[in-house]
Amino acid sequence: MAREKLTRLTGNGNGNGNGECNQNDCPNLYRTASGSIVVQGDVSNAFTPPQGEALVEIPQAVLKEAVRALGW
Repeated sequence: MAREKLTRLTGNGNGNGNGECNQNDCPNLYRTASGSIVVQGDVSNAFTPPQGEALVEIPQAVLKEAVRALGW
């Protein structure tokens, strides 16, 4: 899936806590056309996930920003 087909919910440089977010290089949440969420973040090694899955770590502020963007 191309990034252009996703709705970016976070990472506008003022809601993720660091103010240094550029276009594509910081933790972000995106919404797909079907309504599911895609998470971009730092790779986490907290545990080994099942085949086909991955763990990412994102700041709590990014989740809060996404909730505000979605109006939840």
